[in-house]
Amino acid sequence: MNLRLEQKMSWVYLLNLTLFLAPLLFVPYQLWHYAAMVVTLIGFLYCYFVAYRQNSSQMLWPVLGMVVIATLIAPINPGAISMFSFAGFFIGFACTLRLYLLLMAALCAILITLDVTGLILWPYFLLLGLPVVIGVSLLGRVEQQRQLRLRQEQQSHDEIKQLGAMVERERIGRDLHDILGHTLSSIILKADLAEKLLARQQAEAAQQQLSELSAIARDALSQVRQSVSGFKHKGLTAEVAKLLSRLRDAGFQVELSGEIPQLDSRRETTVILALTELVTNIMRHSQGDSCQLGFMQNNHRLQLQLTDNGKAAAFKEGNGLTGLRQRLAAIGAQLTLEHGSGFRAIIDLPLQEPL
Repeated sequence: MNLRLEQKMSWVYLLNLTLFLAPLLFVPYQLWHYAAMVVTLIGFLYCYFVAYRQNSSQMLWPVLGMVVIATLIAPINPGAISMFSFAGFFIGFACTLRLYLLLMAALCAILITLDVTGLILWPYFLLLGLPVVIGVSLLGRVEQQRQLRLRQEQQSHDEIKQLGAMVERERIGRDLHDILGHTLSSIILKADLAEKLLARQQAEAAQQQLSELSAIARDALSQVRQSVSGFKHKGLTAEVAKLLSRLRDAGFQVELSGEIPQLDSRRETTVILALTELVTNIMRHSQGDSCQLGFMQNNHRLQLQLTDNGKAAAFKEGNGLTGLRQRLAAIGAQLTLEHGSGFRAIIDLPLQEPL
């Protein structure tokens, strides 16, 4: 435990010294009494400000000085109760519960000793002193708990910020993987096709492929820029059309079935990125020439099926599919991959946001 008191309140709390100054108005002290009280008041203020500026772990030595000063001046001025109360506050603030109880017992014992030995001539010294010192020490405990609670809240806030930053980094990483993985595959395909067309002296067709390659690269650059503030797209229907066009360019016969649904922004983005990752995998690994994408709705659920007729071989899931499963799980969806007569990916998700 390493706490600090608010510095701006240090002078305000000194108003409690009025109990020490009040007897000066009513008791005819001798000159040396005044001198002793001035010296002790200066010493007390020094210990007070030293304690106030220390961490809680370093407060006890100046507090000990405050107790000694208050003990020495109490027989002359019983208003030293206020000095004892300051010591009680610092003890309550700085100490663990066990040490607090021990030191407060010692402080109360000092007050009782001063009273029963007859050194204090004021009859209300103990009657007023014990409740005041104990009560103020409890205020110190309250302040300690308040600061501990504020520190815990700050730590929780910092942890939430760090967690949020980590989640955002993971999101950007998944976005870049999904966007660039698919786009680079298309760029490679277009570049290879343009190269083959040039080799056949088909310059016009090669120029068309290069123009499409340039458009794909520009679109990828735009999406990468957007990924830092959240992936943006033109809607599920437009993105599905773009993905199907890429598959056709890769030599696949493509069939679309079912009605493309209207989804909220979060789930629409997740479905688009999921389809992008799956289409990219087909373009990279499938040895087939036919692909089907279907949308089916039933009992408030949506099922997407993406299949091809390639040579289905078991494969180890990489970062892309792992990230894809995490994305889908976040919206209550499931991904099923099947290998049989071709490859099949099934995405099942609720049409409404899960509670």
